[in-house]
Amino acid sequence: MQTKTLKIGTRGSALALAQARETRDRLIKAHGLREEEIEIVVISTSGDRIQDRPLAEVGGKGLFTLEIEEQLADGRIDLAVHSSKDMPTFLPEGLHLSIFLEREDPRDAFIGRDVERLLDLPHGAVVGSASLRRQALIRRVRPDLKIVNFRGNVETRLRKLSSGDVDATFLAYAGLRRLGLADVVTELMDVRTFPPAPGQGAITVESRIGDKRIDALLAPLNHLPTSTALNCERAFLAGLDGSCRTPIAGLATVSGESVQFHGMVLLPDGSEAHEVMGEGALSDAIEIGRDAALRIRKQAGAHFFTDWI
Repeated sequence: MQTKTLKIGTRGSALALAQARETRDRLIKAHGLREEEIEIVVISTSGDRIQDRPLAEVGGKGLFTLEIEEQLADGRIDLAVHSSKDMPTFLPEGLHLSIFLEREDPRDAFIGRDVERLLDLPHGAVVGSASLRRQALIRRVRPDLKIVNFRGNVETRLRKLSSGDVDATFLAYAGLRRLGLADVVTELMDVRTFPPAPGQGAITVESRIGDKRIDALLAPLNHLPTSTALNCERAFLAGLDGSCRTPIAGLATVSGESVQFHGMVLLPDGSEAHEVMGEGALSDAIEIGRDAALRIRKQAGAHFFTDWI
């Protein structure tokens, strides 16, 4: 039986803690561990502390992982639990995303204060969102709306919405479900017209490459269909040098022995968008994502990626 205390690193938001606890509970069930044998270590990150500016201006989504990865690399924690969509495509040397838990519903959730649907918002209504992807998708269908930067954890954003700071906002449906807040949703967006961020809805665990003890503990938790889908999506993202500076959407779904992929890139103002589809065997998931990135680059043209970055 495992006797050495296992340390799980995580951010301190309610959602991050819920994801860490889910991982802990799965470890307990898989290995017959006691709760006191697993410690959840809360680590403050730069992304959590900087709330007054868009992430694109201050270093990107890596700001949510930097301090956690430092503690993982030097052994202060044994593994780190993240939202997959927050993870950069390139990780620090010696670290990898070792497993993915079974994916929750990946859709975006619209939450309106006075209306139920995005299309029902009055002309000039204010929508809060910190995501360039969501901003571009909103502008694509409602260029008349005013979009403002909207940082903060789930509870903070819902409080700002309730107090009238904005007329509506978007959040990941998966996160709301994990927090028991699914009832606040007024519209679930169609993934075909409002595709999610690559990795949205999936919890991933980051660990040290070659740590056989941790690999053995984590292996039973990996959900192969989710892992296959996420490898495809992250390959697409990597092929586009994707970061939070880039409005990129992508969703891979596994059906039987095949994987289907839908990707999209947009200009930040939503005025131009390009889509790509791909399908193939499960074993080719990464190549499907890479090929989709190459095809959408060719379709959009070099100017698309250089004119506004």
